[in-house]
Amino acid sequence: MEDEQSFSDICGGRLALQRRYYSPSCREFCLSCPRLSLRSLTAVTCSVWLAAYGLFTLCENSMVLSAAIFITLVGLLGYLHFVKIDQETLLIIDSLGIQMTSSYASGKESTTFIEMSKVKDIVINEAIYMPTKNKAQRDRSCEVQRPSELDTCLEALRATQSPPQG
Repeated sequence: MEDEQSFSDICGGRLALQRRYYSPSCREFCLSCPRLSLRSLTAVTCSVWLAAYGLFTLCENSMVLSAAIFITLVGLLGYLHFVKIDQETLLIIDSLGIQMTSSYASGKESTTFIEMSKVKDIVINEAIYMPTKNKAQRDRSCEVQRPSELDTCLEALRATQSPPQG
């Protein structure tokens, strides 16, 4: 059985969450984001090359243009290979373990496997963004380190969202 939902990230970008249930003891969660857009790639490349051309007109050294081309190519390759993640997958097999896979824009994949015997506890680590004008209220978040602390954390978050009494 497969289920897909769409969400927005903090910058307004689209995220897709796919949930696949292979059996009651085996499930997979896949979070993917859009590929690198041609518009953003063109904008970054043009801005670097225009800055290099401006420096070239000031110092009249052709090495500046060559360096700009080299820096753009190396920077783009580094970004695609080490930073831009297109898809993250979490495969959970109850009796065996958890496999986490990150797929980068360059095609590189990074996979980590954690045996179920090494899993001691669950940590929910989430950042909560509430678009409010009150900075003190907006910056509150809650970190849960044990499942028994979840109710306490939820109560604290509800208290920060309710209007002040008085």
